[in-house]
Parts: sequence; C-alpha cells; structure tokens
Amino acid sequence: VQLVESGGGLVQPGGSLRLSCAASGTIFRFDAMGWYRQAPGKERESVATISSGGRTNYADSVKGRFTISRDNAKNTVYLQMNSLKPEDTAVYYCKSEGYQRWGQGTQVTVSS
Repeated sequence: VQLVESGGGLVQPGGSLRLSCAASGTIFRFDAMGWYRQAPGKERESVATISSGGRTNYADSVKGRFTISRDNAKNTVYLQMNSLKPEDTAVYYCKSEGYQRWGQGTQVTVSS
C-alpha cells in the first residue's frame, strides 16, 4: 500500500490550495479515506473523511471551507482548501482508513 500526497505549499491568508493523494496497492473504490493534519507541538487531528460511497465528515474548524472528494477511476482523493487561515498551517497526511496506512505528508503554510 502506498499513498503519495502532493499540492502543499505556501499561501497567503484567504487563499486556496488543493491537495491530492494517489493510492496504490489498495482496492481504492471500497476504501474509506481521510485527511489529517499535525501542527508543530500538537497532536495529529482529523480534518475530513470520505466513505467508499462518498459520504463525508469534516472537523468543525474546516466546515464550509474545505471539501474532500474522490476519483475512483484515478485512485485519488482530494482536499480542496479555501479561505485558508494561519491556523491551518500544518503537515497534512492522507490515510487509508481500511488499510490503516499513512502517506508521507505534505506541508501547508498559511502566512503573509
């Protein structure tokens, strides 16, 4: 099982980024997927999850700003992040919920 994240970077407050996570070695279409983040000195927290059927859940802190989606044809899950705030700065990780595997993480920094 391999999960490879991409799309992180430096963005100004109010800006947008889209993270991607490409999965291999899984039966992706049957697998629930999640995005998590870990800020310096803090525990890793759930940001958003999506079931195999497309049902989504979000942390209260990102509701209305972030959108998780999946493309089963590409074995890829996305996290569209809008209206970014400095407190969104963290390393973002993709997780296969069924296989309990993590990607390597991608840094998101929101700063002016």
